Amino acid sequence: MAVAPKLVMQLADRAGRVSLSPTSAIVTEADRLRASGVDVINFGVGEPDFPTPDNIKQAAMRAIENNFTKYTPTPGIQPLREAVCAWHRREFGSSYQPEESVITVGGKQALFNALGSLVNDGDEVVIAAPYWVSYPDMIRFCGGEPKVVHPDPAAGFHLRAADVEVALGPRTRAVIVNSPNNPSGAVVAESEFARILELCASRNLWLITDECYSHFVYDGRRPYSVASLPEGKPHLIVAGSCSKTFSMTGWRIGYALAPKPLIDAMIRLQSQSTSNPNSIAQYAALEALTGPMDSVRTMLAEYARRRDLVSEALARIPGVVCAAPEGTFYAFPSVTGTPRARALQQKQQAAETERLAVDLLTQAHVGVVAGEAFGAPGYVRISFALAQDRLKEGLERLGQFLSA
Repeated sequence: MAVAPKLVMQLADRAGRVSLSPTSAIVTEADRLRASGVDVINFGVGEPDFPTPDNIKQAAMRAIENNFTKYTPTPGIQPLREAVCAWHRREFGSSYQPEESVITVGGKQALFNALGSLVNDGDEVVIAAPYWVSYPDMIRFCGGEPKVVHPDPAAGFHLRAADVEVALGPRTRAVIVNSPNNPSGAVVAESEFARILELCASRNLWLITDECYSHFVYDGRRPYSVASLPEGKPHLIVAGSCSKTFSMTGWRIGYALAPKPLIDAMIRLQSQSTSNPNSIAQYAALEALTGPMDSVRTMLAEYARRRDLVSEALARIPGVVCAAPEGTFYAFPSVTGTPRARALQQKQQAAETERLAVDLLTQAHVGVVAGEAFGAPGYVRISFALAQDRLKEGLERLGQFLSA
């Protein structure tokens, strides 16, 4: 009997353009330690710790009882597309119609579908560091190249139109702006956002605005979308999500708003990948967008208290520098001046912040995401979507570790 030749595993080149999300990796390792009995405080989790509001859960149960469990149209049920446009108009002053919308499997798919519909091999997409970890991999998967700009950290990582303009070139296809920013918490000034949109329109480029943290802003700021400026609509793509605003991360419902020809292309791409988002989750999202928003205000008030707690605790750690986040539920401190980081630097260890994050998890049992994942070595991301007692304990451990 002939022996079959050993299979040689050869993956497609595009599979090598993406890596496992660093935030997923830290969650996996923290869960492994916790399962072995270790008391881990995980600052790496990027999701609200609040339950999904009851009215949204009740809507999902009604959908099940009414047998809304079949395929839906690929771009989502019509009432939800209408609700997304109406909610965005009410909250931000935009003017989208249902045919200019698509419901997606989370905000991540909205971004992926947009890039997959626009980016050709060799195209450049401008992103600002620190950036959300998935942007570079999405761009590369689509055959493009991320062009990274670096807003001044001393000025709070605030992105300006001037930062974007110097990065534009003949191969630039789009600019992605995430405000409030994950991981820094920086909020782009409305005037600068308008200048960035004007710049993109003047160069016939797309501006992709990632609004997933839009309603978590502090110190009297109001939720803002550059889509409120009607003159920029032909060059604008809005990516949004129910995940953070309504504490619906596991429900996986996002949306995109854009000119109809691009939405039609995104729908075609979605039709050959995931088809429609989960039918039950769509009816839950419909309730979220048409029902009361009291839960959003409750979460924001608690996040504001936690932000102050974290900012004050970090300020007491020698060598840590951290601007108070203006939005999101993350702090992004620089740790390069701490004794622990300096010791790693003296040993000339490469990617010392990644090494520091590994040691922090294995020795002090505190999970953070190293700044290298966001294009900002020397920083770590701390999520304060945890109860205050756990925050205090984790920050105490963090301070002791960094000071040793």
